[in-house]
Formats: sequence, structure tokens, C-alpha cells
Amino acid sequence: MGAELISGRIAQMERVTSESSVKVRMDLDGTGTSNISTGVPFYDHMLTALSRHSLIDLDVEASGDTHIDVHHTVEDTAIVLGEVLRVALGDKRGIRRFGNATIPLDEALAQAVVDVSGRPYLVHSGEPEGQQYHLIGGHFTGSMTRHVFEAITYHSGICLHMTLLGGRDPHHIVEAQFKAFARALREAVESDPRTDEIPSTKGAL
Repeated sequence: MGAELISGRIAQMERVTSESSVKVRMDLDGTGTSNISTGVPFYDHMLTALSRHSLIDLDVEASGDTHIDVHHTVEDTAIVLGEVLRVALGDKRGIRRFGNATIPLDEALAQAVVDVSGRPYLVHSGEPEGQQYHLIGGHFTGSMTRHVFEAITYHSGICLHMTLLGGRDPHHIVEAQFKAFARALREAVESDPRTDEIPSTKGAL
């Protein structure tokens, strides 16, 4: 089934395939409360941070063939997150549309710039060579970071420029990016008190 709007800017979706089962409920006007269970502990940690720092309430329940690899569960969860975000945004009337955040985590520094444009696009740069091969928390490989952002941007219809400006520790490198994305997304989707119009000269996003 596809994502469905429950009320206001609250949406949910359940997606079941032979590789994974994912349920997501999202409230864009929340307080950053989350209940995350994907079977991938480090990913749970990242999605909890995403919820907390975006102030988006998020319930995620996922399971999959993690005995083979976590790739399917991680990516499929991100696909559903993107679909639910797209539906929760509605016609995007009255939102700020753009968001920009630069977030440190000790030695790591990440910048995320978001445009809720209706046109999916990802630019992801700056990670040191070898980051993609690191196994973090015993399950999550560094390469999955880009996969998550690809899936979210494609399925939500947002543009994201994610740039790692510095970093050494693989855990910090990933977490700084998720927190930067959270803060930029928070700014982009929040209501602009000065207007209730769709923020585009075309009249649609």
C-alpha cells in the first residue's frame, strides 16, 4: 500500500516485500518523540537522532533478512520514510521550503542544505576514502549512509546537498550527517508565519 494522510501533517505507510516489512508513522508537527525498531541498532540510533533534532515524531517498526545483510532493511525503511514524508507535506503550502544546517560532532562537521522542491536530487560528498567500508556497530556499513539519503530524497521529492566538511571517526561522520539533515529538514518543513502560500513562483511544488 502507499502512504496515507491521517490528519493534518501526519502520515503513515506499511510496505511488505519478500525482503523486509516496514511500518512508519510520521508527524511533521511533533516534538521529536520517536519509537524506532529496525533490527539494526546503529540505524535505530541514527533515526532516533533524526527525529529528535528535526522535531518530527517518528514511529518505525521494521524487520527483514538481516541474517543475510542489513542492506534491504535499511534501504527499505528509508524508502518508506521518504514516501511518508512526501504525503505528510501535502501541497507544501506555507512551509519555509529551504533549510540549511552545519552540525559538529567532536572532530566531524557536516553541512546539509534542503530544498523541498518536488524534484528529487542528492549531492553527497566529502567522506574520506574507506568510510564506505567501515562496519559501525557491528552491522551498519558506511556505504549505507548515502543509500539512506538517496532513498529518502528520491521518494520524498526533496533536494539534499550533504557535505562532510571534516571527520575521522566513522561513527561521528555518519551521525553528524544525520543530525545536519535533521536540522535542515526541520527548518525546511516548518510553517512560515509570514505566508500561507506555496513557496514557488510556479504556484506548485
